[in-house]
Amino acid sequence: MLAVLVALAGCTAVAAAPGAVPPLAGIEGLTVMGTDKTITDHYVSFTTGKNCFTVRKNLGLTYCVEDEVGVQDEVFCYRTLGRVNCFAVPAPHGESQPTVGHIPAAAPPPR
Repeated sequence: MLAVLVALAGCTAVAAAPGAVPPLAGIEGLTVMGTDKTITDHYVSFTTGKNCFTVRKNLGLTYCVEDEVGVQDEVFCYRTLGRVNCFAVPAPHGESQPTVGHIPAAAPPPR
């Protein structure tokens, strides 16, 4: 509720004096410079539990970091002496044993 009142106060100040910079615009500018988030972005991030900010949206990304769809790479893993090695291509060194934990490219992102 307080955020709505603050936003409305900023709008009336702009409408009343178009040549003057309302005090809220200065705070908003400092907030964006310091955190890359507007006051509204902080409110949305707090209420949703996600990391959301307008700068991402302006860069052509999703508004919230958690809403970004990642591209899953196909990975081929082989058991070696004492550990597991993973590669982007199948059997790059002529491995003859079966893969361990093969992740296909069409797999959904891990949760």
